[in-house]
Amino acid sequence: MRRLPTSGAKRAPAMGAALISGVAALATAHPAMASTTAHHPHRVDYVALGDSYASAPLVPDQVDVDCQRSSNNYPSLVARSSAATTLTDVTCSGATTADMTTPQGTSAPQLDAVNRHTDLVTLTIGGNDIGFTTVMGTCAKLSATDPAGAPCRDHLTGSGTDQVTESIAATAPKVAAVIRGIHHRAPHARVVLVGYPDIFPEDGVGCTSASVPLAAGDFAYLRDKEKELNSMLARQARLGGAKYVNTYAPTVGHDLCAPAGERWIETFAPQSPAAPLHPNTRGESAMATAVKLALAHRH
Repeated sequence: MRRLPTSGAKRAPAMGAALISGVAALATAHPAMASTTAHHPHRVDYVALGDSYASAPLVPDQVDVDCQRSSNNYPSLVARSSAATTLTDVTCSGATTADMTTPQGTSAPQLDAVNRHTDLVTLTIGGNDIGFTTVMGTCAKLSATDPAGAPCRDHLTGSGTDQVTESIAATAPKVAAVIRGIHHRAPHARVVLVGYPDIFPEDGVGCTSASVPLAAGDFAYLRDKEKELNSMLARQARLGGAKYVNTYAPTVGHDLCAPAGERWIETFAPQSPAAPLHPNTRGESAMATAVKLALAHRH
């Protein structure tokens, strides 16, 4: 997803054992990947695609200024869990499904990094397609009009249809096309679609404040819209022959309303190095753990 603007930013974003097991599973599934000798194990060619929830803007250390990519984003943590993995990370803040096949600024189309030698692809995408930044900006602006109500929900559903629901539905075929594109370029690769972690309180109880300028009634609405987005992603993964990784369930309780020491998603005014409304270092680590567990299980 895109991050909200911060000063000096050049663009708006928008378990070792477990991974080794996952690597072994990959080699078993694809005989051509198996090592010919114990001394020359096959290196898993891993390509990471996606938006800012994958690139981790402002999380130390930033290794790509334009894409605001961190060396401690979840793809890097996954790759470092096994010495037998080579990572090509082209995740980029602000990326949409369109940026998989067309340049994003000076960055090449992300799918250009995928080829017939690719063994593993992770993908986090869709948040920018549904206009996450715009929605959050609208909700923050409207919160002052009815702090105890749900002015953003009322605004986004006032026409008789839910604008966010419509955007999620419109994004589904775009995500499906990206998954097909990955399979076309890397027919033997394991494709993993990584969902979004818990951003808003699971119980729907908000934490309206200067650092979280959302009306009390809008927290439950926004929680439901994120769940709707993740459900769409899970369905597209299933239909497209990809593995869906649920990062929401293991991050419940660490949303933007959690105390600073327990918060894995930062507020509008981050207290840890991370973009607003994005995972901090602990959040990226939690996402990496979920991916590694998924890699360790074929089914």
